Amino acid sequence: MKILVIDDERAIRNSLKEILMDEGYEVDTAEDGPSALEAAGKERYDVIFCDIKMPGMEGTEVLTKLREEGIDSAVVMISGHGDIDTAVDCIKKGAYDFIQKPLDLNRILITIKNATDKANLENHVKILKKKVYGKQMIGESKAIQHVKEIIKKVAPTDARVLITGSNGTGKELVAQSLHQQSDRSAMPYVEVNCAAIPSELIESELFGHEKGSFTSAIKQHKGKFEQADKGTLFLDEIGDMSLAAQAKVLRVLQEKKLSRVGSDKDITVDVRVIAATNKDLLKEIEKGNFREDLYHRLCVIPIHVPSLDERKEDIPLLVDYFVEQSCAESGKSIVKFTPEAIEALQKRSWPGNIRELQNVVERLLILGGNPVSAQDVEDFV
Repeated sequence: MKILVIDDERAIRNSLKEILMDEGYEVDTAEDGPSALEAAGKERYDVIFCDIKMPGMEGTEVLTKLREEGIDSAVVMISGHGDIDTAVDCIKKGAYDFIQKPLDLNRILITIKNATDKANLENHVKILKKKVYGKQMIGESKAIQHVKEIIKKVAPTDARVLITGSNGTGKELVAQSLHQQSDRSAMPYVEVNCAAIPSELIESELFGHEKGSFTSAIKQHKGKFEQADKGTLFLDEIGDMSLAAQAKVLRVLQEKKLSRVGSDKDITVDVRVIAATNKDLLKEIEKGNFREDLYHRLCVIPIHVPSLDERKEDIPLLVDYFVEQSCAESGKSIVKFTPEAIEALQKRSWPGNIRELQNVVERLLILGGNPVSAQDVEDFV
């Protein structure tokens, strides 16, 4: 573990350095704010101890600049003139803890341990989120960068989003990214595939039901809206939802209230709704299959996910990603694709989009050589 000690008094920083090194920590020191920022920009420190009262640049300014530069080390502020207001201000600015001088060794060691435990827990949560939310949005093409830019702007808001695009383009990844980058990221993310649920069960799935409300309702059931309370509800393939269910969804969006099947009691919910479809909803409205008022409620922010044919320059990155993923899962060493093989893949049309490319890559890893050649692409794709 690496620790940085920032203090303008040489005796204090050297003394703290010696104490921490005796405990087995690797310690660097800095005598002022600028040198500390330079050090933190070059090295990754687990914990930073920073004095508040320093000439030139005070500790609170150092803390602010560390956070502005994206340095997420646990910062512990130190002061000989501490008060509650100062401590609260430091915590608000992103400090992990606040310690008063004279420094107590036991307090310092406990703070380091707690900060380390917190960092480990946050890393564990990040890993779990990656497992839960699945794959990443891969690509550097203008088309996909445009989508990422919209996500970055829209995610922190509560605006409803309608995601459109063909099957296999990754609409669900856009929805997951919106949730992950939102203020609701710590709350539930609930997915509903409207096309996979029979029309007679969709209302029960979305809004829940009371015991005995229909033949198989043997107990009370909370619907997806209630399960997603304070979080995000992703309605995939909403173009396949029945008109009756659409009317109830519209009511929830308007009033933020729902009633379970078999009940007339209103339940208040706070849910951000993100919807997706591979259909042209405006044409579905003309046909009478989709409510126009619901469309306008959902389509506050439209995001169109480009097809793979519209972003073929991303194929090399996508192939690398799928190769790495597949080889890691199977425990095999990485298989390379020749430049000619990549070029052959880029010349093809991809009606099945990203999903089709992933299947093709997995097939070539099994049937092709190492490296996978253009001839392998011709023979097996």
